[in-house]
Amino acid sequence: MAVYTDINEVDLKAFLAEYHTGSLLSFKGIAEGVENSNFLLHTTEGALILTLYEKRVDKGDLPFFLGLMHHLADRGLNCPLPLPRRDGALLGELSGRPAALISFLEGMWLRKPEPVHCAAVGKALADMHLKSEGFALKRANALSVAGWQELWAKSQDRADEVQAGLGEEIDGELAFLSQNWPQDLTSGVIHADLFPDNVFFIGNTLSGLIDFYFACNDFLAYDLAICLNAWCFEKDGSYNITKGKAMIEGYLGTRALSAQEIAALPLLCRGSALRFFLTRLYDWLMTPAGALVVKKDPLEYLRKLRFHQAVATAADYGLQA
Repeated sequence: MAVYTDINEVDLKAFLAEYHTGSLLSFKGIAEGVENSNFLLHTTEGALILTLYEKRVDKGDLPFFLGLMHHLADRGLNCPLPLPRRDGALLGELSGRPAALISFLEGMWLRKPEPVHCAAVGKALADMHLKSEGFALKRANALSVAGWQELWAKSQDRADEVQAGLGEEIDGELAFLSQNWPQDLTSGVIHADLFPDNVFFIGNTLSGLIDFYFACNDFLAYDLAICLNAWCFEKDGSYNITKGKAMIEGYLGTRALSAQEIAALPLLCRGSALRFFLTRLYDWLMTPAGALVVKKDPLEYLRKLRFHQAVATAADYGLQA
């Protein structure tokens, strides 16, 4: 979540008049994240999240994102729900941006997750993969290999500003992954961005998943690789195999991994690390001055990428034989 576009009280009240939300009491921007502009609203009917979809989000993808949340919630997954306007539409417009009101989900995200939390995330991820089955809409992953190449082309000339020699290193990694990326693993709807700030807990109990705006169709095991990268590394850059084991076992308790998925896990983790390195690098270099957004260090994911380059098998992530 982030804020790129400002709103004012007059326009916001006019926007809310199209919903059954009660009267506006207060609102404030949410600075965390990098993709859309988000605000926490308090109304006489309760708390809500307002999302303004920025230019990097294709308006044509919004029915997929919003429909997926309804599909998952209907099947018992705890996630926010887009609220309909008085005319039944899920989208409106505010400050020149497509905008939606989303139900507020109780809980908070964890700054220091422990193995018990990683196990819960693994279970919830597998549950989401199963409950997304039957969702009619499709969306290709715009941030797979071809998308990485496009992102790199936009940042390549300035990459050595971040670290000397980076251009040559990433050129080689992209070439390797382009040649070796899997083609035939089990696919379905993935979250694709299940970082700690997109998972809410109440105590040690997982209360829900949020922020489905990178969701797409791709390899299910790739989603697990994203979570291993996001949850199982420590601040010093070391991989915590206890957390990894807990997450993988949590996942396997709900959905089995095939032998092909297990064999591909090191490569999927490597690709996941490169994907987030490239988006962070682009944002680090291109985010405009003054935007209320937290820029994230791309070098964190470069270090993770280098770790995965040395991994031999999925056992190095905590997968038991």
